[in-house]
Amino acid sequence: MIRRFVLAVVLSGVPSTAHALAVGDSPLRATRAAGSLVGGGVRAGVVVHLGVSAFWMFVLTRLRVRGVVGGAVAGLLIAALDLEVIGRHNVQIRSLPRVPQWLDHVAFGVLACSVQVDRRQAG
Repeated sequence: MIRRFVLAVVLSGVPSTAHALAVGDSPLRATRAAGSLVGGGVRAGVVVHLGVSAFWMFVLTRLRVRGVVGGAVAGLLIAALDLEVIGRHNVQIRSLPRVPQWLDHVAFGVLACSVQVDRRQAG
């Protein structure tokens, strides 16, 4: 599970990072926005991202969400809560491009719920 968590945390930011680079925006903008939830910048954003990701990984594991479809649906639900309910009260999160952020959340759900990297599970 730890390997899945690390993989999901690291790779789930690819959509928004690729979008930021493609449009000439800072790839750390979303990280700074996450940090603004606790009054900090990039370092705080990394901590917030890890904490929120760990929380959602715990929830998905407890609910036994599995597979690409289950993970994608979970990612959409998480995005709705994170971005549209909680994030709408934060100027920096609200100003992020929506589609790449939603895609990050879907990627997290898919990676967290479908990747089999634990050798005991793969066999």
